[in-house]
Amino acid sequence: MTQSHTYAQEHHEIFTERFIELVKIKSISTDPAFKDDVKLAADWILGRMSSIGLDAEAITLPEGRHPVVLGTWNGAGSDAKTVIVYCHYDVQPAVIADGWHTDPFDPVIQDGKLIARGATDSKVHVMAWLSAVESLIASEELKVNIKLLFEGEEESGSETIGALIQQFPEKVSADIAVISDGIIRSPEQPALIYGLRGIITMEVHVDGPQKDLHSGHFGGTVHNPAQAIAEIVAQLHDADGRVTVPTFYDDVAILDDDERALLAESDESITQEWQDVANAPKQWGEPDYTIHERIGARPTLEINGIHGGYTGDGFKTVLPAHAFAKISCRLVPNQDPQRVMQAVQDYILQIAPDTVKISFVRVESEAPAIRLDYTGQAMQAAFHAYQKGWGVDPVFERAGGSVPITHEMLTITENLAIMGFSYKGGGAHGPNENIPLQMFYNGIDTAIYFLQDIATNEG
Repeated sequence: MTQSHTYAQEHHEIFTERFIELVKIKSISTDPAFKDDVKLAADWILGRMSSIGLDAEAITLPEGRHPVVLGTWNGAGSDAKTVIVYCHYDVQPAVIADGWHTDPFDPVIQDGKLIARGATDSKVHVMAWLSAVESLIASEELKVNIKLLFEGEEESGSETIGALIQQFPEKVSADIAVISDGIIRSPEQPALIYGLRGIITMEVHVDGPQKDLHSGHFGGTVHNPAQAIAEIVAQLHDADGRVTVPTFYDDVAILDDDERALLAESDESITQEWQDVANAPKQWGEPDYTIHERIGARPTLEINGIHGGYTGDGFKTVLPAHAFAKISCRLVPNQDPQRVMQAVQDYILQIAPDTVKISFVRVESEAPAIRLDYTGQAMQAAFHAYQKGWGVDPVFERAGGSVPITHEMLTITENLAIMGFSYKGGGAHGPNENIPLQMFYNGIDTAIYFLQDIATNEG
């Protein structure tokens, strides 16, 4: 324990009151009706940054977007390391009718949990880092230079922060980077994510006759597009769940024994989570890999939606003119998104019957996978910080999802750690979103320990 930790503990009540102030603000970036509320949240954060001694500014690129708030402190001197921390302060929409027990923007504390929209995704991270930096500066113990980079449109495209990093790299230059977003294994068990899968998405459109037809008049003479799309997608996997697209696995990085042993430390909890949440009749997928490995270290091809013909009430004996499927692929390190996209499309064209026409529509998602060096300085500092902040060793995990901001942050520095202080039970994006206040306090301590470790470690 240092003076900054003592300061933080003595200010738990004040920090909680400020946390409540922030989650009351309806910073919904996806709905233009709340543009002024997003700016209000940005102004609130600007005020907090300035009050604790940071040089703070709001940046909007291009005009009309939501602001990024950047707070800078160079009091450690030119010879000290600079750490940049990313969080986001915007939130998803929420109304009581979604299933909330209370007004989502009128926070309540029940059973030690703060319940409000944005509590876990992701204002807990904003408040933990603001509180940690305040504690360090007030105690004169901050020995690194700091940049707090708080985004206001993570839920709506991240256009401003992408432009900021590309156009003004000097504003965000740093030696160490932290993405403080996302979740840990449980309130009692922290986890360090060192791998994220990439993603590509597409729509496959199948066209047959020039218009919908009477199935009695034309059935048996026209290849039904709904049937054709089913025939196509049925050929994209074999019986063991492997993707049948030629070259799909050619560039996939192979797990070595050391990494498989590292991932195995989380096998039991991830398998239990699968049973609790998925609860499917039986596991499915590549039999040579564990659930954790299939989720984080193996690529997938998923049918996210399929449509063709009449789906309303009653029955309509129609032969549809059109059908389509939405397809996504989660990618792993070494896989090039564009090459995989082309391979999937080429294979679909190869297996498609010549009785229908095939076309592809690309949608916005395309990102390569990320694998961070879990032996690097940032990750090891995060490991030690969680050890002290939570009182247990964190486990290392490769997550199945994608966090696009990671690619932008890696252009600043490859010495990066992902540090989340929320948990899966927090209900992010859903009703009754919550965060145990003890996790908030642990997050403050963990952030302090991290910055202290970076200051004293010569790595």
